[in-house]
Amino acid sequence: MNVTTHRAARLFVVLAGIFVANAILAEFIGIKIFAVETTLGLEPFNWSLFGQTGTLNFTAGVILWPVVFVMTDVVNEYYGRNGVRFLTFLAVALISYAFVIAFIVIQLAPADWWVTSFQPQGVDNLQVAFAAIYGQGMWVIVGSLVAFLIGQLLDVSIFHRIRQVTGERMIWLRATGSTLVSQFVDSFVVLYIAFVLGPQQWPLNQFLAIGTVNYAYKFLAALAMTPVIYGVHWLIDRYLGESLAVQLKEQATVDRAEF
Repeated sequence: MNVTTHRAARLFVVLAGIFVANAILAEFIGIKIFAVETTLGLEPFNWSLFGQTGTLNFTAGVILWPVVFVMTDVVNEYYGRNGVRFLTFLAVALISYAFVIAFIVIQLAPADWWVTSFQPQGVDNLQVAFAAIYGQGMWVIVGSLVAFLIGQLLDVSIFHRIRQVTGERMIWLRATGSTLVSQFVDSFVVLYIAFVLGPQQWPLNQFLAIGTVNYAYKFLAALAMTPVIYGVHWLIDRYLGESLAVQLKEQATVDRAEF
């Protein structure tokens, strides 16, 4: 099979590229915390949970994770659980590789003129800023990778359990349902490893409150992306043609050993 001309192979490469690129980008831009209300020009929400209060602050990575959710469900639909597992392990390996390279680059001795080159923009020491942005804490990196891995593997298992019951009907249920369950686990695992086990030692009520707020966002995002999933399915079916699309979906329901 010629990968560059066979539609199913080309589609997998495109979906894999979108999946991995967004996963890596989400990890690196996740260092920035943004205020949702201020960004949208709204009054502070001031949520109150488990004795904690606060505003809606999220990592910038949440902007891209919905794309990863959609790609996970689409790959699940057409290439099965082995396709998702393959991409999940590939993404974890490449994210780890990216962080290793970033750590190595941080250790390189900076040119003197470069360190002060952004002072007119208000950055006194560009090396310090570079290290702060790209050298995320080890607990955060480990927590994020473990949560991503567990969430993805859980997602694919639930997706196929639902598919066994519903068949080809109710795409929304297996796509959105699997995401809602997997992201519940993901939301709390990453915080637990990064901020409870990590040096910050968050108390239980803070962990539960922030985890709940984060999951509430992912819950709403998953529901909002449901029409997008149907739209992507429609585009893919048109690209593949009815015969090939049906063939891929049938093969996706059977465990295979290619991956």
